[in-house]
Amino acid sequence: MNVFLLKDILQVGLKNEIIKVSNGYAKNFLFPNRLAIEVTSSNEKFYTAKSRKVENRAAAIESTSSILGDQIAKLSLKLKKKMHDNNKLYASINASEIVDLLKLSNVSISKSQVVFDKSIKEKGTFTVTIKLSSKIQPQFTLQVIA
Repeated sequence: MNVFLLKDILQVGLKNEIIKVSNGYAKNFLFPNRLAIEVTSSNEKFYTAKSRKVENRAAAIESTSSILGDQIAKLSLKLKKKMHDNNKLYASINASEIVDLLKLSNVSISKSQVVFDKSIKEKGTFTVTIKLSSKIQPQFTLQVIA
């Protein structure tokens, strides 16, 4: 069944996009939650014209992500934490601390976009990856100090 999405749905599609989904998913989830409208032969031209705008929007989102990626790649941030005598942290650094640190540099991301190669549990310099999209994953340097 073809449906026209009224809202962005994670791992399904973007708003104003026409996608093909199973009948059960459409009838049991998308339609009751007012997330989509069925595309029929009578309204197909109207929704097809609306969906063309999505292609332009996807390109705009990608260019915005690449600009944000360049901004993140240039960063080198310092984080002060309490430590034991042997330069070990009391608690490992988590994604919300990285998000708060990036907000100070005018970069707004969610916790789910922060990717650690390994958990940060000690003093030193580390590389943190931010997953903006499947293609754009900039890295910045994080220095943990006492």
